[in-house]
Amino acid sequence: MIRIDWKRLNACVLTGVLATVTSLAVLPVSTAAAQTRTLPDFTDLVEQVGPSVVNIRTLEKAVARNGAGAPGEEEMLEFFRRFGLPIPNIPRQAPRQNRPQPQEEDQPRGVGSGFILSSDGLIMTNAHVVEGADEVIVTLTDKREFKAKIIGADKRSDVAVVKIEAAGLPAIKVGDVSRLKVGEWVMAIGSPFGLDNTVTAGIVSAKQRDTGDYLPFIQTDVAINPGNSGGPLINMRGEVVGINSQIYSRSGGSMGISFAIPMDEAVRVSEQLRMSGRVSRGRIGVQIDQVTKDVAESIGLGKAQGALVRGVEVGSPAEKAGVEAGDIITKFEGKLVEKSSDLPRMVGGTKPGTRSVLTVFRRGSYKDLTVTIAEIEADKPVRKAADKEEKPKASSAGQSLGLAVSELSEAQKKELKIKGGVKVDTVADAAARAGLREGDVIVAIANTEVATMKEFETAVSKLDKNKAVNVLFRRGEWAQYAVIRPAR
Repeated sequence: MIRIDWKRLNACVLTGVLATVTSLAVLPVSTAAAQTRTLPDFTDLVEQVGPSVVNIRTLEKAVARNGAGAPGEEEMLEFFRRFGLPIPNIPRQAPRQNRPQPQEEDQPRGVGSGFILSSDGLIMTNAHVVEGADEVIVTLTDKREFKAKIIGADKRSDVAVVKIEAAGLPAIKVGDVSRLKVGEWVMAIGSPFGLDNTVTAGIVSAKQRDTGDYLPFIQTDVAINPGNSGGPLINMRGEVVGINSQIYSRSGGSMGISFAIPMDEAVRVSEQLRMSGRVSRGRIGVQIDQVTKDVAESIGLGKAQGALVRGVEVGSPAEKAGVEAGDIITKFEGKLVEKSSDLPRMVGGTKPGTRSVLTVFRRGSYKDLTVTIAEIEADKPVRKAADKEEKPKASSAGQSLGLAVSELSEAQKKELKIKGGVKVDTVADAAARAGLREGDVIVAIANTEVATMKEFETAVSKLDKNKAVNVLFRRGEWAQYAVIRPAR
């Protein structure tokens, strides 16, 4: 018979438990802390950066009528205008001598934010904050107000610099955007809806976010509302890394998606604004589009990358360099053009007069072209090729593709500024599904240039009717690709 000494057993168990507790108690504090993550405290940052953030109020001149019309007359006329009703003939009061003349009054135009770049009064904000303003009023956190002078504003980047006459101001520190990481905590200070020095915080949601604008943006989930525009986006080191500029919203308020201009881009713009009051950007004179996967595969490019040249401006640097519609620009100065929006940013950041090398993919092979960068100018309106009365001989060689084409007249070639091609007369079946239209001009098929009807017929005769074929065509002044697929 086995006897158990329960008192002795309980003592052993208790000793083991105490030993375990003791071992846990002596764990290094750093090990325990590493297992615990806490939310950041922004109080020190607010005290550090807050004084560098300003409120910007804009005014515009408005004419006061001083009772020139009868009471309620303007409201009644506005009613008729708004609903499209015929405006009645309202009897006017006879003019009286010594009637007061209309007076100009300063009317509030908008409210935004900004931040101090230098202690002598240079302030950065958004261009749309000060656009159209007759007067700009800057209010500091200590409630001092100054009339500001607009040094320069750039609509393309939405960056503006204004100046107030003051000294000893608390300038903000500029951070390194390249060190900013997705998921990093950031903070914004601004004047949403006119509420001064409002602090909001969140994380970086994405970098290099392409919204179709001239610059790639920093995307955050920081609450940004009307009035925050122009205020700083601040990292946890108390440095400004962006200018809060846009929000995505269906209601006009914050929906957790906001965009900030990267500070490195903003600084480059501000330096030009401070020196000359304007920004000089490069241009080469091409109209571009994205390269789709289907087009890339069909022309032998492989990966969908680069910028498809849809049109080349007459007399432009690109035309002089030999760039043609249908080329795909894959590199600029040796740097890869991943997507079409990369090219305007690369060219725009190049000083006018610089000789740069473009790498283009043309009909199955790469080619380097040297282009002299010009200065950007206003876009020219797209002209349409004029319809002609001539009816050149038609061809049905493209029937298997769903095409009927005809020879281009000399007048049409001159109008479109091309050496040759064939005009699409009718479209059906596979060609219609590919997006071709009547009036388009085919200039290449299956990577083979077609300047005449004979060349088109020869190229079509060599096609494998069971495989997709790429077609380069002109529509008006612009060129693009279509991929015609055989019916299944």
